[in-house]
Amino acid sequence: MRMTPAECQALYDRAFAAGVEAARSVVPQPMTVTQHANPFNPYSEVVSRYEVSDGPCGFAWVVVKPATSSFARWLRSQRLARPGYNGGVHIWISDYNQSMQRKEAHARAMARVLEMSGVNAYADSRMD
Repeated sequence: MRMTPAECQALYDRAFAAGVEAARSVVPQPMTVTQHANPFNPYSEVVSRYEVSDGPCGFAWVVVKPATSSFARWLRSQRLARPGYNGGVHIWISDYNQSMQRKEAHARAMARVLEMSGVNAYADSRMD
């Protein structure tokens, strides 16, 4: 499917707005971090404990394939995506501090809008 630059911009804006809305609706599950006296023994005395209110730290992105599609080329020309390791291009979700849950929600919603518009896209993530 061939897209004009104006169509690409409109689609990206719509997908990004859906991502922002999805991320704002997420209430992250807080993560508790504990330090043990012996880091190799989880049953040793806990010497410190703190809560990370944004939940687990991590990364999320949207994969658009193929990298030769008009939308993927437009993304790269606008510096909104970069080449992916396994082909395609990646739209990196850099907002929301380190909250993996919010970033994943954003990426999933964004990919869903792109898919519904005929772009081959999916969300991916990894914990930090």
